[in-house]
Amino acid sequence: MFRAVLLAALFTVSAAPAMAADVVRGEARVTTIFDHPLPSVPGKSLRGVLVEYGPSGSSPSHTHAASAFITATVIEGAVRSRINDGPEKVFRTGESFVEIPGDHHGVSANASDAEPSKLLAVFVVDTADRVLTTPDRP
Repeated sequence: MFRAVLLAALFTVSAAPAMAADVVRGEARVTTIFDHPLPSVPGKSLRGVLVEYGPSGSSPSHTHAASAFITATVIEGAVRSRINDGPEKVFRTGESFVEIPGDHHGVSANASDAEPSKLLAVFVVDTADRVLTTPDRP
């Protein structure tokens, strides 16, 4: 079941960008692309979030819902990321990273000033948690 939901989500991601307008330079767009309760894990849901960065685009530093376990996979371009006090790393198409509950995402940005980038973040989160991301500064 999990595999089928994930494969369907990846298909949706590959089709969605063709329909959406490009993200402009310096900006980011975040779109929830699926949200499914996990029938075998009451109270938990699997949510997929597409993060699209225009050239030089970034997201403000942030944390996620306290219950969120996240795996993020770059599906286009390259993304710079820093979790907690770890080093800043560049992840390229096909590479993934993980955030565990309580992690602080200090850097999340397109690694290119010329090309867009995209990542798919898959959350396992308490179904009741509706706010997935809280910026450090409002």
